[in-house]
Parts: sequence; C-alpha cells; structure tokens
Amino acid sequence: MAFLRILFLFTLLSFAFSHENSNPHIFPRPLIIEYPENIETQFKEFDEEVRLHCTSWRFAVESNNLSPWKTIPVECANYVKDYMMGRAYKIDVERVSKEAGIYAKSVELGGDGKDVWVFDVDETLLSNLPYYVEHGYGLEIFDSVEYNKWIEKAMAPALEASLKLYKEVLDLGFKVFLMTGRYEKHEGVTVKNLNDAGFKNWDKLIMRTSDDHGKLATIYKSEKRNEMVNEGYRILGNSGDQWSDLLGSSQSIRSFKVPNPMYYLP
Repeated sequence: MAFLRILFLFTLLSFAFSHENSNPHIFPRPLIIEYPENIETQFKEFDEEVRLHCTSWRFAVESNNLSPWKTIPVECANYVKDYMMGRAYKIDVERVSKEAGIYAKSVELGGDGKDVWVFDVDETLLSNLPYYVEHGYGLEIFDSVEYNKWIEKAMAPALEASLKLYKEVLDLGFKVFLMTGRYEKHEGVTVKNLNDAGFKNWDKLIMRTSDDHGKLATIYKSEKRNEMVNEGYRILGNSGDQWSDLLGSSQSIRSFKVPNPMYYLP
C-alpha cells in the first residue's frame, strides 16, 4: 500500500502546486501539509476494501465463476503474494489433501488393478512458486520460453500435503496416473524432478505429444481420460489445480481442486 500512499500525497502536492506561480524558474513557497485527523483510518479502510475485493476475486477463481483471465488484477498483487507466501495457502492445500485422503480410504477397490487416481503435476504435486516469485505471482503475462527454462532446471519442490496424499493413495492400492500439460521433450527433467521431490512408483506419466499441440487443457485431458476408460480403468479420484484438470468428459467419481490464484488454463 506504500505506492497508494505516495500516490495520495502526490495528488495533494499537485493540487497545492497548481495554485502557485507556473513559472518554472520560481520555486513555490514552502508548503506545510496538514493531514486530516482521520487519514490513517481512511488508509486502513481503503486497504481493507482492497483486501475484501481480492478475497472475493480469489473465491471466484476457485469456484470457477470468472471468465478466462490472463493475469491477476494489478491491485491484488500484494494480496496474492501474501496468500501464496503465508500460512493460508499451505492450510488450504492441506485441507484439500486431507479431504481427498478421507475419501480415498472410504473407497472399496475392485482388486483387479483398474482403480485409478489421476494427479496433475504443476501446482498439484510440484510447486513452481520459486518461478512465480520472480514473475509477479501471476502479474506478468505468461512467457513459455522463460517458464521452460525453469522446468529444465528440475528444481520445483513438492507440495508436502500433496506428497502425503500421493503416498497414501499408492499404499491403498490405487494405480497412479500422472497427467501433465508439459510436452514429452521435458520427460527426462520431469521424471528427475518428481523423483527428487519424493514422487515415485507411479504407473503412467502422460505428457503432451506433438499431436496435442494447441489443444485446450480441458480437451487434451478429457481425451486422455477417455482413453483410460476405454482401456477398462475406473477413475475414482482426480487432483488438479485447474478446473481444466477436472472438468470435461470421463470425469472421476470425486475431484479435488488444489488452490491456485496465480494463473488460469482453459
């Protein structure tokens, strides 16, 4: 909010100087600004109003009530930063993973090896937050070249709550299919990153091929789930950070949305 305070003071100064001599060689008289007694209260009320609007915006994101968007609102930059870097994001991910774990334990598996849990990768199992810290937490337009450079480092850490759920699902006897929007050219670094972060023993890693180029995520992931169903698999659980991970055809019996206010994939 420091920028807003500076902007407010600049407005006051501009107003005051507009009544002075406009000759640039004559400095204006010394100006003493007398702040309104309630200025701090006004700033606090303004900050609270921004926070409320940004909270409402994030709720709309998570409930899939917004039209497709490319960047977070400028006024919500600090809000998203505080959410992602603070306890709230961690608690929200833990809540989703806990509920998914409760559901997974309640399911009676068929015993034929056909019961599947699908996991998205980015912002579901692996966190690319170190990348987004350097790119405005979603304030910048997505740059695939820079993002691919980050992927190739294979340094994305695990979301700890998701790692716990992942291991629980495996222990319960589910087959685990990982389905990512990453392209096959990044298979090597993706496998390394997943293994280094603690994700092992999955049954399939499904990645985009050249045939999938340009497909919306919802279409691409629906097609891959259709293939699973046609092969006789039962998709009992699905975890993803985007609604496009979860919606479309051949949806799972239960789906679990991991929070992500930084970007949107249709």
